[in-house]
Amino acid sequence: MTPTTTTTTSHPHPHPHPHPHPQTEATRLVDYLAGELARSGVTHLFGVGGANIEDLYDAVHRGGAVRAVVAKHEFAAVTMADGYARTTRRLGVVAATSGGGAMNLLPGLAEAHASRVPVLALVGQPPTGEEGLGAFQDSSGKGGSFDARDVFGPVSRFCARVQDADALPELLDQALTAARSHPRGPAVLLLPKDVQQAQLPLPGRGPAPAGGAASAPAASAARLDPAGLTSVARTLRKSGRVLVIAGEDVAAADARAELAELARRLGAWVAVTPDAKDVFDNRDPRFAGVAGVMGHSNVEDCLRRADVCVLAGTRFPLVARGGLDQALAGTEVVCLGPEPAFVECTALGGDLREVLRTVADRLPPLSRACPRHAGPLPTLTPGPAHRNPARTVPYRQALAAVAAALPQDAHVFVDAGNTGAGAIHHLPAPRHGRFVVALGMGGMGYTFGAGIGAALATGRRTYVLAGDGAFFMHGMEVHTAVEHAAPVTFVIFNNNAHAMCALRERFLQGGIRDDDLFARTDIAAAMAAAFPSLTVRDAADAAQLHKALLEGNEGTGPAFVALECDPYEIPPFRPFRSFTEAAAAPGTGDAAGRSETESKESPHEQDIVRIG
Repeated sequence: MTPTTTTTTSHPHPHPHPHPHPQTEATRLVDYLAGELARSGVTHLFGVGGANIEDLYDAVHRGGAVRAVVAKHEFAAVTMADGYARTTRRLGVVAATSGGGAMNLLPGLAEAHASRVPVLALVGQPPTGEEGLGAFQDSSGKGGSFDARDVFGPVSRFCARVQDADALPELLDQALTAARSHPRGPAVLLLPKDVQQAQLPLPGRGPAPAGGAASAPAASAARLDPAGLTSVARTLRKSGRVLVIAGEDVAAADARAELAELARRLGAWVAVTPDAKDVFDNRDPRFAGVAGVMGHSNVEDCLRRADVCVLAGTRFPLVARGGLDQALAGTEVVCLGPEPAFVECTALGGDLREVLRTVADRLPPLSRACPRHAGPLPTLTPGPAHRNPARTVPYRQALAAVAAALPQDAHVFVDAGNTGAGAIHHLPAPRHGRFVVALGMGGMGYTFGAGIGAALATGRRTYVLAGDGAFFMHGMEVHTAVEHAAPVTFVIFNNNAHAMCALRERFLQGGIRDDDLFARTDIAAAMAAAFPSLTVRDAADAAQLHKALLEGNEGTGPAFVALECDPYEIPPFRPFRSFTEAAAAPGTGDAAGRSETESKESPHEQDIVRIG
């Protein structure tokens, strides 16, 4: 893993950067920075302004090559950069001021760090002459203040304070390289206000391009290990039945075609991790379903039947392998990708596209038939005792309506909680768009910013699927979508609760409290009143939801649809399997009627993983 850097020293001139710069003897550091972002292929900068970052916004505005998007909260600004990066495979950039604005970046950067998303955070700081002297929002580490490098270091691949203008060119190069290299992730540059305003001497060079150039490639990967390649190829050539489980790095490396070719030559079933549903065609006969705690039982069946399991572009974390450890223990495992897996395996590291291509080339070129399998049949859960059945829409029906309306080139961003579990299990990924779930940190509200960032970056219709809990955290970023006419359809599954927590309270803690149940809120009416130009619909059933989504597809800007769901509807979530059994048992319709054993954690809860 690339170590976090906290260098603050100056670096010699002349700067060896080969790209052109404005034809002037000197330029403000922020003007240089804005130009370099454009040359790196960056088209949007997301953030929230403030006194100690305003000079960068001024430079971006004057330069004209990068579009500044002001969010309502810094967390959402990071997720905008994250969604931008995941859908374009370019660097996402976020800018924030010092103090509370800087601290609000942390959960978003933590998600990008855990999910290997290349993001550059440009963080304003008080002037250097005020450091340690009681400056407002001082985080220099001097005079009793905390050091921002100690805060951002653990959630970044590179973190540096730029103490003088001459240091920036080299530090920027290091930050960009760190963000794009394996393991990808955030880089942070701390920019004191006086340094932003300082003049940076430069030789006369041409102006920055009006549009973004192609994103610079990541640092070249190490050569494949010949012995490892030979071992993996030998194992796969002699294998009979093969299950490939593909992860998010297939999307990040743009390796879908290589994955499909490997599966064809192996005659393999292909499953995906919950955060990688779009890396293989969900309608392909080879598609086995989603692995893990929100997945399909067919994956476990295929794994038990397989001679070899190939992990492609995934480290196979608990959320992806929950319920599969026993079957995995009896199967030979091969891991392909740049990072080591969390399970015992024969590993072949390196750039994923190269690894997949090279391994496939070592196999017979003819397509092998895929053994018969059940496919991703949905898990059936009992319907809850609805408090108001006329107003609630079951998740499976709602997601069928989404599937019927979803354009196949759209992007889908799925938030945490029961909504996320249902969508991962029931909703097929679009054939030509991303299906993104932020499972690095699993933070609620991620989708609102991420969906906007993706829509602005690509111009494609983007669906945001979220519960009311996530909406109340960061849903007012709808305002940003309205301001920028972003083609985002927000679908809010309103169960008037933190329902995943409410289910745990009901089934695991005796049902004696209802902390996570909320008074009913008419979210659609509130949004219609707040944003008169926004197309808002309140869907009472799946048919109305489908009609509203089609209407949103026809527009060019944002649309908003809300529907009510039952907080006690049990999602297709493996740790809740015992809840399903309890709900289906006679005499368990109410908390008082449950036995003592039904209020305790089941073996499924104890052995798999806790989420939410």
